[in-house]
Amino acid sequence: MEERMDTVYPYLVEAAAEAARVASGVGPDLLDRPSRCGDWDVRTLVNHWVAYSSHGMEHRALREPLPEELAGRDFTADDKWAARYADQLDRAVAAWSAPEVWEGEVDLGFAQQPAPEVATLLWAELVLHGWDVAHATGQEFHVSDGAAALLRHVVDKNAAMYRQYEGFADAVEVGETATVYERALAASGRDPRGSAQPADGTR
Repeated sequence: MEERMDTVYPYLVEAAAEAARVASGVGPDLLDRPSRCGDWDVRTLVNHWVAYSSHGMEHRALREPLPEELAGRDFTADDKWAARYADQLDRAVAAWSAPEVWEGEVDLGFAQQPAPEVATLLWAELVLHGWDVAHATGQEFHVSDGAAALLRHVVDKNAAMYRQYEGFADAVEVGETATVYERALAASGRDPRGSAQPADGTR
C-alpha cells in the first residue's frame, strides 16, 4: 500500500473525528485510572495523545518542531480539554489538506523523512493511542475497513523499529477469526481481547 495523500488523508479525517468523540467521553473521574500503557495513568496517556496527535501533527505539516512546552503540558488541567483537543485536531487535519504539504521531506530533528510517511505514522499514533484511551475508559475506537487495512500495513512496516526503541511491546497472538483491525492492534503489542500492553507509546 503506497502512502500518499489520496490513500491516507481520508482516514486522517475519519480518525480525527473518532478521536474527538472518544475524548469527549473521558470524564475527570477517569483520568487517574491505570491506562495499561506501561505505568502511565489515563491522564498521562491523554496528555501524550493530545500533544503528539494534534499539536504535533500540525507542527509537522508546518515543518516546525513541537515546542517543549506543549510536549510537557497537562492539557487535562483545563476542564474543556476535550473540546480544545477537537478544535486542535481540526487545525491539524486542515494543515495536511494541501497537496503540497505531502511533498518533500519533514525534518524530525534526528532524520529527514518523506512527508507522506510522517503523516501516516502520525495518523497511526492517533488511532493506536485513541484505542488505548478508549480501552482504558470503557469505550471503543471505531475504524472503517479501509482504515483497519492501512493500520495493519503501517504497523507491520514499522513494528520492528518501534520495538527497538520500546515504542511497541511484543506482538500478541490472536485467533484465526480476528479482524484486520484486531490483528493490527495485536501486532502493535495491544491485546484487542483484553488488556492493552504497549510500551511508552509511539512518538
